[in-house]
Amino acid sequence: MIVCVLLDRFELVVAAGGRAGLLRQPAALAPELGRELFVGEVSRAAETFGIHAGMRMGEALSRCPGLALVPPDPMGVAEAWERALGRLEGLGAAVESLRPGEACFDAGGLQRLHAGRLVQMLADGRLAAQGTDERLRRVLAGARVGQGPTRFCAMVAAHGARVRRPGRVAGAAELAERPVELLRRRAEVAALVEPLERLGITTLGALAALSRDAVADRFGRPGLLAHDLARGRDTPLRPRRPGELLRESLELPEAGSGEQLGRALGLLIDRLLARSERRGRTLRAVVLAARLVEGGTWRERVVFREALADPERMRLALGGRLALLPAPAETLLLTVEGFGPPAPEVRALFDDGAAARDERLREAVRQARAAAGPNAALRVLEIDPDSRVPERRAVLTPMDP
Repeated sequence: MIVCVLLDRFELVVAAGGRAGLLRQPAALAPELGRELFVGEVSRAAETFGIHAGMRMGEALSRCPGLALVPPDPMGVAEAWERALGRLEGLGAAVESLRPGEACFDAGGLQRLHAGRLVQMLADGRLAAQGTDERLRRVLAGARVGQGPTRFCAMVAAHGARVRRPGRVAGAAELAERPVELLRRRAEVAALVEPLERLGITTLGALAALSRDAVADRFGRPGLLAHDLARGRDTPLRPRRPGELLRESLELPEAGSGEQLGRALGLLIDRLLARSERRGRTLRAVVLAARLVEGGTWRERVVFREALADPERMRLALGGRLALLPAPAETLLLTVEGFGPPAPEVRALFDDGAAARDERLREAVRQARAAAGPNAALRVLEIDPDSRVPERRAVLTPMDP
């Protein structure tokens, strides 16, 4: 049995913060700066005007001129959703999350572990336990829960469920009367909803009744997936691997931009690579994020072509992403999202004195850190050499071992 936990309009609610009244009027998540002009999640009042997530902003404003655009908060959404997934994994669930606000897991063994009450526990707000900040607790308290034999069946059940009353969809027969609009919740087939509705196919049952060859001829591979979903079939779950959270942040003394940002990035990379929790492993994927001076956040995920532990190569890979920053930043953050294998030892092809001296220096740094902690060997890094405040011109950063 697959269970789906659905936090409807999660990104919009987190971005709106404490402005709960904003969600009772037509509102939509504004496009991120520098991205295509498509609106994000929309409030229930905006849906009455025919506005949906992924609609062009111009069309959304023409349908509802009074539409309120909420600035996105990608960093806040990622942090809040990570805490919510941590709650589920704390119950023993191996979670797959296709998007923030929607999580699925196989509850076969967990039902026995929780005496058959797991689904009802989630519906009763078990995720919104004490120890969570108030804003996230209000979001988690409105979770809707559904169950079914596949991921899509469980999602449809959660979509139609009420708060504190879990829903259930057993298979294709119960999907037949549901609107084809529900396919928008799967990124692979979301683009098919509009052409299907133009063809008069408004329910999942009508889609399932079509021949597979006709669907494949008109819509290709995405059409075949949509046809399978409408018939109650889906791909297997791919749970994520719970990982360690390794993060470094730096408050910028003045509005960070230009060369100062590059130096700050170098400092963050040095600090991250010097952390003992890294245990010599390379970095496969990182997240570069910033809190902006004028409000809002920015977030960019970077996957390296190969796992890295070389600070110079990381600066080259990440430095270009700083040009995408839409406004001056007040805080810069660097988070490890995936680790690679341990970094191999690099040996010189020919034995020379320079290589031996470098190795002795690295060994001395390791011994100093082992004896006196990670701050035993530091180097001076220039941050803002033209600043009139001496303390801002340079900082101490961990020395490369």
